[in-house]
Amino acid sequence: MKSFSIGALIAAAAALGISIFCTFTLDNALSWTDRVNLIFDPASAESFDAYYFAFGTLPRFAAAAIGGALLGLVGSLLQQLTQNPMTSPLTLGTSSGGWLAVVLISAFFPAAAGAWLSLGAFAGALAAFGLILLIAGPRGMTGVALIIAGMVVNLLFGAIATAVVLLRAQFVENVFLWGAGDLAQNGWGGITALLPQTLPVVILLLIFAPRALALISLGDEGARARGLPIVPVFGVLAALGIWLSSAFIAAAGVINFTGLIAPNIARRVGFVNPRTQLCASMLIGAALLCATDAAAQGLTSLTGNIVPTGVVSAIIGTPIFIWIARKSLSALARGGAQPGQASGMVRSSLKKLSIPGLIMLTAAMLLLIVLNFTFINREGIWTFALADKFELLLRIPRFITAAAAGAGLAAAGVILQRLIRNPLGSPDILGVSSGAAFAMVVSALYFGGAVGSLGSLTAAGGSFVVLLVLLGLSKSSRFSPDVVVLMGIAISAFLDSAVTLALSRGTMENYFILQWLSGSTYRTTPLAAAMLLGAVLVLISIAFAASRSMTLLSISRDFAQSRGLSLTRSALGLLTLCALLCASATAAMGPVAFVGLVAPHMAVMIGARTVKTELCTAALLGAALVSWADWLGQVLIAPAQIPAGTLASIIGAGYFLILLVVSRR
Repeated sequence: MKSFSIGALIAAAAALGISIFCTFTLDNALSWTDRVNLIFDPASAESFDAYYFAFGTLPRFAAAAIGGALLGLVGSLLQQLTQNPMTSPLTLGTSSGGWLAVVLISAFFPAAAGAWLSLGAFAGALAAFGLILLIAGPRGMTGVALIIAGMVVNLLFGAIATAVVLLRAQFVENVFLWGAGDLAQNGWGGITALLPQTLPVVILLLIFAPRALALISLGDEGARARGLPIVPVFGVLAALGIWLSSAFIAAAGVINFTGLIAPNIARRVGFVNPRTQLCASMLIGAALLCATDAAAQGLTSLTGNIVPTGVVSAIIGTPIFIWIARKSLSALARGGAQPGQASGMVRSSLKKLSIPGLIMLTAAMLLLIVLNFTFINREGIWTFALADKFELLLRIPRFITAAAAGAGLAAAGVILQRLIRNPLGSPDILGVSSGAAFAMVVSALYFGGAVGSLGSLTAAGGSFVVLLVLLGLSKSSRFSPDVVVLMGIAISAFLDSAVTLALSRGTMENYFILQWLSGSTYRTTPLAAAMLLGAVLVLISIAFAASRSMTLLSISRDFAQSRGLSLTRSALGLLTLCALLCASATAAMGPVAFVGLVAPHMAVMIGARTVKTELCTAALLGAALVSWADWLGQVLIAPAQIPAGTLASIIGAGYFLILLVVSRR
């Protein structure tokens, strides 16, 4: 493997060299000699082209090279610490934690952003990492449970960040672009600030980390037998890695996948020694990010709109992530959960609540209806009074929209979970909601019309295509729960990046699209609410009629076929039904996360066992969750409002995190 490793190292160096060559030669306005002189003497720039090259192009290339090296190093460090090839700042949730902290500081303490941004990002990333440890546990760091926990944390922190951005609208455009991972530099100030924060840590890691990583690779018992205090060493090394990624997030925004891909490439081409793996990951990461940034600049020039590097990184990295996930699944299973175990870990701990649970649910819905029509804001003061005709015209459509959307998403979750026999199947986790959102946003931006008025057919098309792609990618594994979940996460990441790319056009419509993406009922009308309610009721009725098919498929496909069920026709019919339910809800109020996951789980807790009872109970729970979120969004910080989808995501993610923690014990 030695010769192969050397060849791979040379290839990575060559890729980095090509990126350097492109940086220096793509623009013909300056000669090669002028460019070289500007490297050593940037102050000699006299023309605009020379100044832009010295203080724009060169710092941007340096940021890409340094950032890629840092992400590659951090990814390799974390993967060796956890012995998990799927570990990275992305899957550990540290990227979203750091990003949330940056958003909070920028929105509420802008004066302190310059001095405290890196420390704030570090604190946010540490909080996310601590939450991951709480969910997955030290032993779960080697299994699929880590990926699931990271996904939940990313969705939760992303929802909170979206709420903050919407509440502080004056910051929305700059923060949004920065959060997409923009490497554009205005001089060398960012680089000169980043290097002192990261270079000493990099040197410490390269000197002292390899021996500890080599001992950790022997396992807990082997490491302790050789005198390594595992917990303190793990904590220190993880904290140093998180600091490096946080410093880069504060400087350039969130750029995912580089820290995941670079170490996997380094290992697969023969770098197995801890020190050489760290160094090779740095070089490969630098080459990857420089090449990605070059592609982003090319797309920016081609389209005339800013294309963030982080978006291009996600689009390129998603197919590689899928390949790595499929190759690494057996290793993940050996290290933690067995196939199907991780996805079943939640339901194993559920208790039956039965009649008391149904009574509490009914009471919650009745209370919500009363509050919606009696808790009134008049002249900035909330009081209990009967709503007048005008207030009813505003509140009734919103209530119906929220309840119908929640019921539809919950029913879609039940169908998906029964179809693929995976309790983690839900429209948002598997990318179905992302497909609907992508179709709606792209249609609105490039074909005209308001994003919320394009109709359910556009959203249904996006959802159905995602479902077909998901099942196609998972077919070879016989729809293993772990494979389906990982493929769904990858598809969601790809589509979310594509939406971000579409929004990088920087138009005034972006804020309204972001508002819609957060899941709001602000612009609903009585007609739209009635149409949504009618569509959801019809589709759930069809799901009732298909209950036998779902029952047989949830047992096993062979069993269903032995009972005369046409697998292809039934699967396509259920997929279409799921896509239509998800599309109807998404078209009406935007994507709403976790409802399709949490509501079926809560239905099982209440005692629903048959398909029909689970559909009814889950639909009622979904309606209650989104309706309560919509009402709370109206009253919590009135007169300002929080979108229902954002609050539902926060509530649902919190509930699901509790389930994950409880199920681990």
